[in-house]
Amino acid sequence: MAQVQKLSQAAFDRLQDEFTLLTTTGRIDIARKIETARELGDLSENGDYHAAKEEQGKMEGRIAHLSSMLEDAEIVDESAGGDSVRAGSIVSIQYIGDDEIEKYLLGSIEERIENTEVVSPSSPLGEALLGNKVDEIVEYDAPGGLLKVKIVAIE
Repeated sequence: MAQVQKLSQAAFDRLQDEFTLLTTTGRIDIARKIETARELGDLSENGDYHAAKEEQGKMEGRIAHLSSMLEDAEIVDESAGGDSVRAGSIVSIQYIGDDEIEKYLLGSIEERIENTEVVSPSSPLGEALLGNKVDEIVEYDAPGGLLKVKIVAIE
């Protein structure tokens, strides 16, 4: 069974657009590159041909990944959830005993936002944060032992 991918509407739309682009224009462009490279002659020593085939393989892998992700996507209502941490939240935390505040987006790596690390809701830290509110302290098991963090802000 595939894992449900929780995505914001914006991320879903961006990934859908990328999927459409790759399955239409992308496939046509790579087919042209392969055909042009074939015309250069001996395929066993044709670097352009091998590069185009490698590019095609990577593109088809991305298409398969996007297809699976979009099929199993659940759109997260960013307006729901009130003042507690939920998938799609940007959470600022402070490790107990440390002065530095770290900012994380709780969601899929596909949700990337500039200057913000991404934490999966199914990771130990992500699971510990879900449902909690500002000023609460949560604990989670990390490879180095039990860690405690204070939730400083939720966006």
